[in-house]
Amino acid sequence: MAADYLDRLRREGRIVIVGASLAGLRAAETLRAEGFAGELTLIGDEPYEPYDRPPLSKSVLLGMASPLHTELPHRWEIDAKWRLGIPATGLDLAAKRVKLADGDEVPYDRLLIATGVRARPWPKEDEAGLSGVCLLRTREDAADLYQRLKAGPRRVFVIGAGFAGSEVASACRGMGIPVTVAERAGAPLVGALGGVVGAVAADLQTENGVDLRTHVTVTSLEGDPVGRVRAVHLSDESVVEADVVVVSLGSQRNTEWLTGSGLGAGPRGIACDAGCRAFDFRGIVTDDVFVAGDVARSPHALFGYQFLSLEHWGNAVAQAETAAHNMICHGADRRPHLWMPAFWSSMFGVNIKSVGVPPMGEQLMITQGSLAERRFVGVYGYKGRVIAAVSFDNTRWLEFYARQIEQGEPFPVEFPTMDRRPEGRQPVPADFPDPSLPTHGPTVTLTGYSPADQQLVFHPARH
Repeated sequence: MAADYLDRLRREGRIVIVGASLAGLRAAETLRAEGFAGELTLIGDEPYEPYDRPPLSKSVLLGMASPLHTELPHRWEIDAKWRLGIPATGLDLAAKRVKLADGDEVPYDRLLIATGVRARPWPKEDEAGLSGVCLLRTREDAADLYQRLKAGPRRVFVIGAGFAGSEVASACRGMGIPVTVAERAGAPLVGALGGVVGAVAADLQTENGVDLRTHVTVTSLEGDPVGRVRAVHLSDESVVEADVVVVSLGSQRNTEWLTGSGLGAGPRGIACDAGCRAFDFRGIVTDDVFVAGDVARSPHALFGYQFLSLEHWGNAVAQAETAAHNMICHGADRRPHLWMPAFWSSMFGVNIKSVGVPPMGEQLMITQGSLAERRFVGVYGYKGRVIAAVSFDNTRWLEFYARQIEQGEPFPVEFPTMDRRPEGRQPVPADFPDPSLPTHGPTVTLTGYSPADQQLVFHPARH
């Protein structure tokens, strides 16, 4: 009977993908490539087909690419119905229907949720509405911010020194624009890479002319009489005049539309098993709802089976392909999603790449190069084994360390050709911030072992 159902599903079934995103598009392509001949519908809240987001904070801000020409190429003809510019507002699991903002309902036999994340806004709505207060997540965000930078502002103020905020600061300095960056922690990138590497990032920013303010939060944004932002007030009682403010407080997972649906969805994402099948709120896996991309939180065998939320381009592609495959195949042919987390960024002329899950690291060991030269590889250890690695302008070693992570190699890293570890190659505390404090930095978030999402409350009003 199961075989007959799958055969019918592949021939004439209805698959709905909520999220016209990178993950949504790659899943649709995989479904067609693997023989799905039924009805395929993609639902997206933006009025565009899927586009590439990483260039928005890099080449687009530098004027090297247009935000209007970042569409993702179609690798396969998907023959789909597109419902664009109409957000999903609800899900009826029993009736197998997705509810839309225009009142319509879309029935499905199997559903893939790939709704991703959105930029976390400035929490004070009246201040967030001031002209010149910007986010950076969508095409419109990038186009608006680029035009403001091109106009030559007196000063740009960036709230938050994670990867996105640091890339904006780098673009500003590349255009010769004065920029101030405020960070509640002691250095940039500490949530993602820890304090040791963060100190290197801090030096990189200040040497490139960034006015970096650490251990401070923004208390308020001040507008002028006509509603334009003109100054930023900080917790140390200083005031910085700025006519562009970029809010870079991290992201929020798009799960609110699933409230009351019965799925295990919440602020940390939608829980799913290693095969991308969604859990309900009781921790029971569903058979016809799958999850992929930034919105998913799933267990990973290499990292203690903790549920991980990964905001990575490569993860979105790999998880979407796995989810699509599993949606239309027999149980014995399903495969787990075991992608090695990897991330890259470019700022101030330096290429930064990582593999594994740095925020799990207890200690850090510089194994190649040196921090002083800003050309190095740092390896993170957790409970005696290699858990992650990061490189600054030294990427050729990362494939080696990815294999070390996969094989559970011991930490500290050994140097077998030497009698003792070279001087200066000793492990030191990785110096990550207290995980109980809100942070915008990590691109990998550890979300525990339970598929039931405990409600989290984020209060960034004094960032």
